[in-house]
Amino acid sequence: MMKIRTRILLFAVLFMWVGATAQIDKTANVFLITLDGVRWQDVYHGLDTALVQSNYTEGKELLNKMFSGSSPEESREKIMPFFWNTIAKDGQLYGNRTKGSKVDLTNKMLFSYPGYNEILTGKADDAHIDSNDKNYNKNVTVLELANKQERYKGKVAAFASWDVFPFIINDKRSGIPVNAGYMNAQGDLSGREIFLNEIQRQAPIIWESVRLDVFTHHYAKEYVKKNHPKVVYISYGETDDFAHGGKFDFYMKSLHNTDALIADLWQYVQQDDFYKDNTYFIITTDHGRGSGILEDSKWTSHGSNVKGAQHTWLAILGPNVKPVGEVVNGQLYTDQLAPTIAKILEVDVDIQTMPAKPINLK
Repeated sequence: MMKIRTRILLFAVLFMWVGATAQIDKTANVFLITLDGVRWQDVYHGLDTALVQSNYTEGKELLNKMFSGSSPEESREKIMPFFWNTIAKDGQLYGNRTKGSKVDLTNKMLFSYPGYNEILTGKADDAHIDSNDKNYNKNVTVLELANKQERYKGKVAAFASWDVFPFIINDKRSGIPVNAGYMNAQGDLSGREIFLNEIQRQAPIIWESVRLDVFTHHYAKEYVKKNHPKVVYISYGETDDFAHGGKFDFYMKSLHNTDALIADLWQYVQQDDFYKDNTYFIITTDHGRGSGILEDSKWTSHGSNVKGAQHTWLAILGPNVKPVGEVVNGQLYTDQLAPTIAKILEVDVDIQTMPAKPINLK
């Protein structure tokens, strides 16, 4: 009789442990993904024929062959098939200003560090962040807030092509591992990470401060496979740098490639039991850019003196996201992203430092 009672007790304890583990495993995971300096026009209107015909494009015939279509909808699907075949069906897309959907920055600087600070902290800080210099951010990001919680401690990580991100995220204070620029993977390395460390500087180095996005992507993916972090930030950077260089064809090809990288990551997480059906992808940009060739709206530029640089866009995909596709009408702001992530993760925030309202995803 004693043995039977002992077995019943053991089974009860085991059942409770399994139930608790399942509950922990099914808490939300968030992947925040940014594409540097991508215009809302390129996401929603497809190939810009005026820029194709400008001096910004060398391979005009090839670019038209790859991305032109009989309508803006056909063209944009060729450029970003994951956005328009998956997110448009199962998620939400904001920022098509021709349909009254607006997403705007609240910072007035309209370049990268201020934009990323706004995305990550939920509040613009024009008084202190007015350059792209490598100064440690005094503001606390939503990544850091999550990392302070027992549920997410040591389960937050960031990967970026631009080498300023350790300062934006303040890796020293936050304790968040940040692999950015041409940093190598550290620690107990997989064979793929060893290989990435060997080859990332063997590929063409176009910009010393920004590595090619394919390396950022695979460093992130390998880390995700090994460690299963619950909060991941990935910042792709090529698009903005190709645009600054006046290379519209490279910019568009990079946008197309980044869409494919995001699709690859989404496909992976939906096949992994840890992430499947409880993972959110929140995708946006740090700023817009000009729409043409005139000095005050030059496509190569952004900043407070460039028309339209405050206009951005947003895409969201996840288990409790109402599948409305392309949203018509309405106004969102970039500072709403951090409180939205905090709400998904059930992380408390100080409304004094993060006053914006979370986005209603349901």
